[in-house]
Amino acid sequence: MPAVTYDAALMFWRIITQIFFREIRPRGAFHIPRDGPVIFVGAPHHNQFLDPLLLTLEVFREAHRRVAFLTAAKSLKRKAVGFFARQMDSIPVARAADEAKPGIGVVSLSPDDPCLVIGEGTRFKSEFSPKMQIMLSKSLNSAMAEVVEVISDTELRIKKEFGGETGKGTARIREKLAEVKAEGQNGLAFKTLPFIDQQEMYRGVYQRLKEGGCIGIFPEGGSHDRSDLLPLKAGVSIMALGAMANDPNVKVKIVPVGLSYFHAHRFRSRAVVEFGTALDVPAELVEMFKEGGSRKREAVAKFLDLIYDGLKTVTIRAPDYDTLMLIQAVRRLYKTPGQHLTLGQVVELNRRFLEGYTHFKDEPRVQKLRSDVLKYNRLLRDLGLRDHQVPRAKKASWKTLGLLLYRLALLMIWATLALPGVILNGPMFIIASVISQKKAQEALAASVVKVAGRDVLATWKILISMGIAPVLYTLYAILATVVAVKAHVPFSLQLWTPFLVICALPFMNYAALKFGEAGMDVFKSLRPLIVALIPGQQRDLDKLKAMRLRLSNEVVDVINEFGPKLFDHFDQFRILVPASAPPSTDPGVGRRKSSVGQVDAQGNLLIHPMTWLDERLFGWSRTATRGTSAWGGSTPTHEISRPATPVLDESDEEDHGDYDYVIGYLPAYEDASRGKPRSRQGSYADLQRLRMTSTNQAGASSTSSSIQVSDNQSLHIRPRQRKQSLSDLIPVERIATVDRQETFPNATVDLNEEIGKQDRA
Repeated sequence: MPAVTYDAALMFWRIITQIFFREIRPRGAFHIPRDGPVIFVGAPHHNQFLDPLLLTLEVFREAHRRVAFLTAAKSLKRKAVGFFARQMDSIPVARAADEAKPGIGVVSLSPDDPCLVIGEGTRFKSEFSPKMQIMLSKSLNSAMAEVVEVISDTELRIKKEFGGETGKGTARIREKLAEVKAEGQNGLAFKTLPFIDQQEMYRGVYQRLKEGGCIGIFPEGGSHDRSDLLPLKAGVSIMALGAMANDPNVKVKIVPVGLSYFHAHRFRSRAVVEFGTALDVPAELVEMFKEGGSRKREAVAKFLDLIYDGLKTVTIRAPDYDTLMLIQAVRRLYKTPGQHLTLGQVVELNRRFLEGYTHFKDEPRVQKLRSDVLKYNRLLRDLGLRDHQVPRAKKASWKTLGLLLYRLALLMIWATLALPGVILNGPMFIIASVISQKKAQEALAASVVKVAGRDVLATWKILISMGIAPVLYTLYAILATVVAVKAHVPFSLQLWTPFLVICALPFMNYAALKFGEAGMDVFKSLRPLIVALIPGQQRDLDKLKAMRLRLSNEVVDVINEFGPKLFDHFDQFRILVPASAPPSTDPGVGRRKSSVGQVDAQGNLLIHPMTWLDERLFGWSRTATRGTSAWGGSTPTHEISRPATPVLDESDEEDHGDYDYVIGYLPAYEDASRGKPRSRQGSYADLQRLRMTSTNQAGASSTSSSIQVSDNQSLHIRPRQRKQSLSDLIPVERIATVDRQETFPNATVDLNEEIGKQDRA
């Protein structure tokens, strides 16, 4: 496929994904090899066709490398999906399950031999041949087995028991047979799966790798919406080992890629694409692969285990939904008010908490903390609040009522500005939502691994919108032209009307989109004000704030107790969140950007439309000049240029299983030689990791101005004086007693000296 076609397709999809997603963040992009054959292994596969798109776009942007993804041959036969997949040089992969056909008659298992299948009314000789597969019904988890011998039309032998050699699959089948026979049926329905020779596909992959190209694959085999990974297919291991076995000069690297979504199926959601450390293929496994037979299978299995271990470093694998909700609740409690995490830090903290919880979940103290956190979440739901709003909840006053009325007026302004776009795009949104839900139900019915079929929603919403939008805009252009003709406008203007309308609609809709987001941010800030004004609620709010304070300290204590037992160099590599100082206000690593792409309000541009007015009207006295944010409940910040703004990112919705808990302030990196932001090169955590790696290797000062990332790329960091940070040993209660009139640097020094004296005593 010509590079120009590939690049044009990528440009098109970048526009589409930037419209659908509010934010896409890369993490660990410095791990991407700049040359040589690479296989990108992605997981979890939670967003069907969007997963490979996001991975491909980030690899191209960060390393300018083109990735060819393995795509199901069945998907390539679809008109829209197949067209775009071919433009991006996808490699077709035939799957036996896609060619399954219902078999004639019913089957059962021999009472004496679980590998002998008995048929009734079947035609095994015409339907099966060796190496084909037989698949049972969905109620038996679509158990499959390879056929090794067709004895007669009513008997055939399979290679292994259904469900493996453990015997659990056989026992379940016998139970099901007993049930259906009690209902008067003689056996189970089945399907025939053809034998698929994948040699041609492997040859294509080997050739691509031999040429130094990039391959992308999701080894789970299909998309799903589970909280944990599915078992990996052996294909990726065979590709890497086979390519090196065929040509000793080929040195394949495996890059594990984790995709984390925050409301994966929703419009204007967020995503993090995290690249792990590149894995080399062990030479001893290549030699074992060359030997063939059992040694080959052993090599494939061992390397698949290595790949799985690599994926565990970039994915969050909760065993169930409730555990995922618990981990995210604890992570929010670990973040003290006024601190803002990057998307990458949110993902990393969730991963570390999940690993720690899995390891220590039976400890009495951990179980007690789990119970208390769940109780706290129930109280939040009862009051209709979110966790980030609790520390900022204040006693109601006339100022609270004034702020509520002001925000209601502001909400009406944003709603009015967004209304035209909502009306014009309403039909498209409704149709896309209805059809995508129908497609999700169809996918769920045809799958044994999906939970609700949400993994296909985003894909179908985009595809349907792409099909409807041109038709809808053309209709509006025709209607506008008809109106112009009936209004007897000049003929020249009548000719230009359809073109003007079609050109103006995208800009109008984008403006409505931004106004709508601003309105939703304001709308979500109303609830704590309303709760504060309800008589009798203040006691519950005080109780909730005290409970959160206690839980925050307990979380920190539990982490400090168990963290060093699980993680080596715990204090050196921890993400120091509790009681740590916010980053410097100097432009650079610590400078945060708003969700709408502007700089801080104190920098004379608005973080959020009309934030400046909000500050001045309701941030009276000294706090108005120091960045107090009325959005945050008029809680003064301790540092100029860091107001807490009401972005949707800080909403913590307890009722959803995706990553709904995001802080949307993003770091920007600066190139010292040019003074331009480099916010797209990775997260703040990545930069810290690079710093520590460079320091450990060189043994030099931490003020080094550049860090070597690869042979041909350096990441320049401007030396800067970091502000004093609070010790993480200072209790939250002590911080709460600090005089708000005291400057931040003075308070930091005093608290650190106080805790130091206690330690010496």
